[in-house]
This record gives sequence, C-alpha cells and structure tokens, in this order.
Amino acid sequence: MTSNDSLDSMGLNTSPQIDQTPELNTTLRAGGATSIQARTHIAVAPEYYPRGKRSLSGIAIRAFCIGCTAVLGFGLATLLAYHGSRLWRPWAFLGTLSIFHFLEFYTTAAYNTPSAYVSSFLLTNGNQYRQAHTMALVETCITSYFFPDWQARFSLPIIILVGLIFTLVGQSVRSIAMAQAGTNFNHTVQSRRNDGHELVTYGLYAHLRHPSYFGFFWWGIGTQLMLGNVLCFVGYAGVLWYFFKRRITRMYLVIFCIKVLRNTDHRRRRETFGRLFWQGI
Repeated sequence: MTSNDSLDSMGLNTSPQIDQTPELNTTLRAGGATSIQARTHIAVAPEYYPRGKRSLSGIAIRAFCIGCTAVLGFGLATLLAYHGSRLWRPWAFLGTLSIFHFLEFYTTAAYNTPSAYVSSFLLTNGNQYRQAHTMALVETCITSYFFPDWQARFSLPIIILVGLIFTLVGQSVRSIAMAQAGTNFNHTVQSRRNDGHELVTYGLYAHLRHPSYFGFFWWGIGTQLMLGNVLCFVGYAGVLWYFFKRRITRMYLVIFCIKVLRNTDHRRRRETFGRLFWQGI
C-alpha cells in the first residue's frame, strides 16, 4: 500500500483540488482588485491632483518650462556673446531667473517638504515683483539694441564680472540659508509660532541675521550690474532695501506681539492658579 492510499483510507483527500466555481472566483478577484484600486485612489489627497496646491502635474509642467527657458536663455546668451552681439544680456537674464525660480522650489521641496507647494516656485510673487523684472528686461533690450554706445559707458567688463559674482554669491547664500533653516523657513511672515519651530543659530545664521534676505538683495543688485541697467540698478537697490526693511520690521513686530501674548497668557494662568489656591485655603 502506498502512502497516498494510506492517507485516502484515513479520510484525507490528496488529489489536486479542482476549481468548481471558476466564474465566481473570477468575479471575487475582480471585485478585490477594484476595491484595492479604490482604496489607493482615496489615499491620494485631492491637493496632489491637477489644480491642487501640490498638483504633481502643475509642478512637472512648471519645472519643464523653467528648464527649457534656462537652456534656451544661456544657450542664446553664449551664442550671441560669441558673435559680439550685446543682445546676450536679455537671454542671460531669463536664464538667471529660471535658475532662481527652480532653486526656490527645489530647496523648499528638499529641505522643507511640508511647505512645498506649486506656489513655491514663486512665479506668482506679486505684481511688483513681475513689474520689476519686466522693467529690467525692457531696459536691457532697449539699451542693448538702440543705445549700445550709451550702455557701453556703464557696462564695462569689470562691472559685468562684479555683477556676475554678486549674482552667484547671492544665489548661493540664499539657497544655503533656506537649506540650513529647513522647516523653520517660510516664504511668508508667519503670524503665530508653529509646532517644532526653532531659532536657527548655526551655519550662515551664526554670521548673518537674515542670510536669505541678504542673498536675494545682492542677487538682484548683481543681475542689474551684469545687464548694464542704470535705471533699474538704482530702482532695485531702493525697492529691495525698502521691501526688506519693512518686512523685517513687520517680522519683529509679530515676534514681539507673540511674546507679549504668551507672557500675558502665562501671567493670567498664574493669577488664576493663585486665586484658586487661596480660595482652597
């Protein structure tokens, strides 16, 4: 007697099982797959879909356009400069702007992921921001094409080099400052303290009080020196100084108000505890 015969005699079925209800099993498997897909679909937050605050498609298309603009800008700037045309400046400015906006999002996404939104590219950074860059682009186009001799008086090679250095240093300082601040950095002034927020005192913050503002200020000044813009150089210097002065003043005012409210709340709790204590006695 074989082992299978002995098992059969004991009432144990050793023959291969045959699916008696293939249609039912197929329906159950299809239903299970559908339910899994439905759960996966629900698990993705609506803000990641098109037109959401973290729209993945919106981020992809903006990154693609910015990359194309950077390649086109620096490529044409190099080609025009090689052939001695002064019109390399507008294209170099577009390339520089593309790098700036890309790094704004990349640094936020890499080091401050909870605050990474489509708006982190800063492409919609207010009307004044767009007007300033538009005026700079218009000025360099007009002076490069219609008044090259007048532009040459203010756009010496040494000035262009200084502007390029300012731009590179400013961009580097801003990006490093954002990375070192991590989740403590925000593009807008916060009116209340978030959980986990800490005062950053290491890295660039050990030497500069506002390194991200410092970097953007000298980045803006450097771009105008590089372009040979006289009017926008003066305008950028004045507007950026006033903007950051007002922003820093507002930021310290918010910090002061938070501390006052916190101390007031602490004093109120202490007085309430004191009254309850004496009433208990």
